[in-house]
Amino acid sequence: MGALSGKVAVVTGASRGIGKGIALALAEQGATVYASGRTNTPGTHPLPGTIGETASECDHRGGRGVAVQVDHADDDQVASLFERVGNEQGRLDILVNNAFSLPDDLTDPDPFWEKPLSNWEMVDVGVRSNFVAARHAAKLMVPQRSGLIVAVSGYTGVAYTYGVVFGTAKSAVDRMARDMAVELQPHDVASVSLWQGLTFTERAERNLAAIPGLTAGSATRPENGCSPEFPGRVIGALANDPDVMTRSGGTFITAELAQHYGIVDIDGRTIPSLRATRGEPLWSPIADAHTSSPRMQRSAP
Repeated sequence: MGALSGKVAVVTGASRGIGKGIALALAEQGATVYASGRTNTPGTHPLPGTIGETASECDHRGGRGVAVQVDHADDDQVASLFERVGNEQGRLDILVNNAFSLPDDLTDPDPFWEKPLSNWEMVDVGVRSNFVAARHAAKLMVPQRSGLIVAVSGYTGVAYTYGVVFGTAKSAVDRMARDMAVELQPHDVASVSLWQGLTFTERAERNLAAIPGLTAGSATRPENGCSPEFPGRVIGALANDPDVMTRSGGTFITAELAQHYGIVDIDGRTIPSLRATRGEPLWSPIADAHTSSPRMQRSAP
């Protein structure tokens, strides 16, 4: 029996990358994981990975994987996903809002006025999609008076990274997680945002190998990177923490929470916090909010 046996999770954007890694880490602890994403057929995306492959590997890890094809820009498809979870499981314990529309030119150095307006898709699938999924998740979690909603964010919430829209989206995710926590608090449902640094996803590995000078960037130094499963290990610890409500509303650096819970990456490495060089979160847990100035509210592990 794993630590998450009997728990039900939804992980969005789980065909590959961070979403897949989180799904596998939760399944390894015994969770039933609904892996949502658009890629259902191998070879239809430039990068490898499908929701079916993620679900199958979840089964092999000791949990149960359920692949659900969802375009998180389509509200009706998202509603159907959560309706299915409710009908099949009768509960939802963890939502990980990971789906994010990353444009191909994300790492290009062009300024915002020379990049296409279509880059705003990062807000559509990355901010709005978080809200829609959390709205449906809350309707399952509030009646059971338990649950954890996690937003996957990053240091770009305060540190310029790649471009204007990317930073805007991640900043919004942090604030959304906090304000949702305020409204969820009376119902014992927690909402947090996690700051990931460089994560060795399929896309990141490709870009690090192909883009000159990328490995020297403050956000992309390989020595600071982690596996896609690392944040999933931390989310599993949060879901098992009986005091998780004391963290609700906070933005946390994943590496710092890992150190608090005694978690290392899959290769045994301790992942460093980049607080000193990339910035610190603005939002502490709402339980700690004793001042009106967000920068005075430190997020500590």
